[in-house]
Amino acid sequence: MPAPTPLPVQLTNRPFSRDELVALGLSPKLLLGKRFRRLHPETWVHTDHAMTDSDQIAAAALAVPSYAQPTDGTRLRMLGYDDLPLEPICFVVPDDHHVALDGIMVHRTKEMPPLDASGVTPAAAFLGCCAEEPLIDLVAAGDWLLRHGHATHEELAELAIRDSWRPGADRALEVLPMLNPRSRSPRESKVRAMLVMAGLPTPEVNVDLFVEGTFLGCADLLYHRWLLVLEYEGRQHAEDVHQFNVDIGRYEGFRDHGVTYVQITSARFARPRAFVILVHRKLVSLGYDGPAPSFGPRWRALFAPVPGPHARRR
Repeated sequence: MPAPTPLPVQLTNRPFSRDELVALGLSPKLLLGKRFRRLHPETWVHTDHAMTDSDQIAAAALAVPSYAQPTDGTRLRMLGYDDLPLEPICFVVPDDHHVALDGIMVHRTKEMPPLDASGVTPAAAFLGCCAEEPLIDLVAAGDWLLRHGHATHEELAELAIRDSWRPGADRALEVLPMLNPRSRSPRESKVRAMLVMAGLPTPEVNVDLFVEGTFLGCADLLYHRWLLVLEYEGRQHAEDVHQFNVDIGRYEGFRDHGVTYVQITSARFARPRAFVILVHRKLVSLGYDGPAPSFGPRWRALFAPVPGPHARRR
């Protein structure tokens, strides 16, 4: 039995197109063997290669027209934001080119949004997300874009006003007042949105807490008037010994200085109404006499999916 044809490294460590294989002087018949699997028409990967999210996006880019530009949550994921679903992998084209591929959405538009070297601009990608994603996810994504300097509040507003005809523009203007670049994680952003949309006061975000001149730490979310701190407890807080000990010391400082704190665990995050009620109860015990939380239309809008499938036409 003849030895297998040696393969260039670029055919073993990432997705590739049939044209790329041919350009390397290899026969397309190689693709019929067991060493490769097809991801999309004309797109393959070596069977031993473990696909990453970036590989999935790269493979999708090989399957759509060369002028298609990454957009929406796909473009945000390329920047490093991974709190939105990977699929559908979204692109936009300036014509009526129809593409029907599993896990891929190609939007069509009469006028392309602003572009950069990697796809649509982050601001344009956020506008696209506003046509598709629940409000709570938009708050988290918008906070992240602002915090990491991928877009500014002014840029987002100007684009939404200028391109008011685009799906998502009106919703973007609705979301903008809710954004805060001080948020350090999507869950912090979502917790803040839950509290506000339930009608509770807006907490301060990632601020240094001093009591009687003593620095007690940086609070994730703080109701300073009532000395109530809300601290997000991610998995790293339990698995990182150093972080675990730092947390113990900070909580001891809170107790010593009369600061009440609520730990936001994954279990509490998964029951948003119960969590909001818990925060309200703590606030009341500390002297808050404002409105109780409400779980009416405003609250439900925070989690409501956008009606209908992803719109192809933009």
